[in-house]
Amino acid sequence: MTRTPLVFLPGLLCDDALWRAQAADLSDVADPLIADLTLDDTIAAMARRTLDAAPERFALAALSMGGYVAFEILRQAPDRVTRLALFDTRATPDHPDKIAERRAGIASLEIGQFRGVTTRLLPRLVHASHVAGPVGDEVKAMALRVGGPAFMRQQLAILGRPDSRPLLPTLAVPTLIAVGDHDVLTPPSDAQALHKAILGSRLHTFQDCGHLPALEQPEATSQVLRDWLSW
Repeated sequence: MTRTPLVFLPGLLCDDALWRAQAADLSDVADPLIADLTLDDTIAAMARRTLDAAPERFALAALSMGGYVAFEILRQAPDRVTRLALFDTRATPDHPDKIAERRAGIASLEIGQFRGVTTRLLPRLVHASHVAGPVGDEVKAMALRVGGPAFMRQQLAILGRPDSRPLLPTLAVPTLIAVGDHDVLTPPSDAQALHKAILGSRLHTFQDCGHLPALEQPEATSQVLRDWLSW
């Protein structure tokens, strides 16, 4: 049986642990590669690094900041992507208040100590049922592994990203849009906007889930991706 090359793109302050369950669950039908998005300070450079490491043609699954990199990969090498799955992301640039929030975070990191994902921040990332317990613990551990310098590079990259809305109508690969119903960072309205703009895309909503379905509902996420790979 031929396995589909499948590249996973993590989100901000996430490492390969974000997609580890799906890489294992889908290993019978996919040949997975989890990209490292911690080394560069532009979305374009993240995309180039991923393309250098990826097979010639591949399916692409991305979450949050990874979605911004996925859009850039599709600008740089559209013929190499065979299908696309976008989890909890958006195509629009940040609103001014979000830009100010990111810049304030960078400034505070320059003069202080990196604290990673705090317990106070966790409710913005995961459903309330996951704040206390192994999911919340893993989110905090990932952030500490990624570390302050990589966090600063990622924030700078996000601030400099282009508006990807003009790209969406040009996408012609099988596309899955997925979102947690309680995602407050990239809410279901963002997913619906992507779904409307990408012709033929399919939309899936995870119930009782926040911004990180791959960790919060790993088995359901794997099944949604398995179905997507068979379209």
